[in-house]
Amino acid sequence: MAWRETGRGVVFPWHCDQFGHMNVRWYAHLFDDAAFSLWSVHGIGLRTMEERGFHTVVVRATTEFRREIAAGELYVVESGFSRVGTKSVTDAQRMLNADAGTLHATQEGIEVMFDPETRSSLTVPDDIRAIVEANLVNLETA
Repeated sequence: MAWRETGRGVVFPWHCDQFGHMNVRWYAHLFDDAAFSLWSVHGIGLRTMEERGFHTVVVRATTEFRREIAAGELYVVESGFSRVGTKSVTDAQRMLNADAGTLHATQEGIEVMFDPETRSSLTVPDDIRAIVEANLVNLETA
């Protein structure tokens, strides 16, 4: 398993809704930021993608909320790749309480390789496929 830390922080009061826990919009924000870091920690940052003439676009994101998290609690986001297809890569992320290790939420995102010039999808390059396949995680065991 190749989970990598891709985000860390504290839940602030403005992240919370009227029920006293972090609102769903912030999970999306924090998971999205972490997804950018996922590529970078594997040596495929945005600059590398741009130099090679592609980037990724998210076509689906599914979040499962497991346990609420409140203001003042510390979180860590861990990410990994869970699947590679012909033109897409699925990433898996989990948000844990940084102190207790409690699982608060998971997210699965599907990203398509994208050519910004032609505005169309691309086949996953072989070298990137190899990196993803060597670093697969299982979100079901999160």
